[in-house]
Amino acid sequence: MDVRLRAGLLRVPGLLCLVHAMARIGAEQEVENLSGLSTSPGKDIFVVRDNGTTCLMAEFAAKVMVPYDVSASNYVDLITEEAEIPLSRGAEVRGKCGTTESELQISWLDKVYTLKLYFVKEGHNTTKRQEAVWKLNKIQFVYDSSERTYFKDAVNPGKHTASSHHLSALLTPAGKSYECQAQQTISLITSDHQRTVTLLLSEVRIQPFDISADFVFSEEHKCPVDEREQLEETLPLILGLILGLMIVITVCIYHIHHKLTANQNNSVIRTPYRLCTFSVLILHHCLPSELPRLKENGQVRLYIFLFKCPFRLIALINY
Repeated sequence: MDVRLRAGLLRVPGLLCLVHAMARIGAEQEVENLSGLSTSPGKDIFVVRDNGTTCLMAEFAAKVMVPYDVSASNYVDLITEEAEIPLSRGAEVRGKCGTTESELQISWLDKVYTLKLYFVKEGHNTTKRQEAVWKLNKIQFVYDSSERTYFKDAVNPGKHTASSHHLSALLTPAGKSYECQAQQTISLITSDHQRTVTLLLSEVRIQPFDISADFVFSEEHKCPVDEREQLEETLPLILGLILGLMIVITVCIYHIHHKLTANQNNSVIRTPYRLCTFSVLILHHCLPSELPRLKENGQVRLYIFLFKCPFRLIALINY
């Protein structure tokens, strides 16, 4: 009886390990690398699915800049070079989806390089109320400097891990996807604290939580850089339309004013000259003085421009 009891007890750790392993396998969902569908040659597409539905989607172009030492020509001194490691199209993908935590792990070149992205959803205090947001809270990059494709004659080659510290990036309201076409730079520190590895992300569209439709991103939340660039692109058009409208209104007012007050003969003679003068004065008094400052803070300066310029034009009517 004691022998059977001991044998049963010996089997318990093995069963616990088996259950733990099966739980880990069940926690990792189905993943797909859809980079071949990307219209941009440098952009990759990754999808994590749970129970047949998409739970995490990511599109981005990425490359990692890794400094490393090589021997100088005198074989005594060391020179620092920089390896530029792009994300490969044929990368192997793993991922996990959760209610408040998600993970995307990308490996390439026979797992010599591995990029791990960790996402978290949490409450965020605003001026009005607490809102749910998600963010990228941790990044790890594992690399081997003995690999010869990107590392040329590295001194003391070996495996290294670079990680982010206190990261809070891609902050996005819950239920939305993050979009940013501009290049973003994230610094990672190696485990020996001697090197700074730089991760460059561009053409980013990511949603790690709350995807409502299969293979479809939710409404986008644009990064501040993209919003600023969009404003700078549309601002000249808006100003051109406003100035054109102001010129037309001012000319009409001027024409009516002089019709009522000036001598008909003098008005006919002087009107073409005055119309040309008004056009020059409008451009001189409105556009050059405000346009350079509009670039500093486009939205605020636009309001100032719209407020000040009409008063300048009205002052010119009596010219």
